[in-house]
Amino acid sequence: MLELTIMGFLAEAPLHGYELRRQVAHLSGYNRPVSDGSLYPAINRLVRDGLLERRIEPGKAAPQRGVLHLTDSGRVELHRRLHEPAEQDITDFNRFAVILAFLSRLPDVADQHAVLRRRLAFLEESASFFYDGDRPLREREMTDPYRRGLFVVARAASQAERTWLRQVLNQD
Repeated sequence: MLELTIMGFLAEAPLHGYELRRQVAHLSGYNRPVSDGSLYPAINRLVRDGLLERRIEPGKAAPQRGVLHLTDSGRVELHRRLHEPAEQDITDFNRFAVILAFLSRLPDVADQHAVLRRRLAFLEESASFFYDGDRPLREREMTDPYRRGLFVVARAASQAERTWLRQVLNQD
């Protein structure tokens, strides 16, 4: 997902590595900080694979600096990853949040909506965190107040997301 995030931000505008790191950190938030030890190797892989290029350009505060640009191949790869997200990218909220952050980069609204319909279908499947054997527990059956809290919060978030998805998809 880090590589998708990098390509997504660079599809918006070329960025210096430090600026890119700040953008990635803002998207991932405090709970998933990005380290230089993961960001720069990902950038190097993308450069090696021809998806990004570094250009030396005049700097604002320094005489020159390396600025990262998304290549045409990188744009094609970004579109592919957004158009065809893996199942885990649909089912895991944090991964889906990255897809959602850059979904508008897909030029065709029908393709964007196809991804949203996959997420909605997943959310509409019955699911639970806690089971009694093979049977999912209902909220009223949970005696642990913290598990009940987890269930209540997850249900509310899922309902809000489904409502939003239906609203967006009805704007066809």
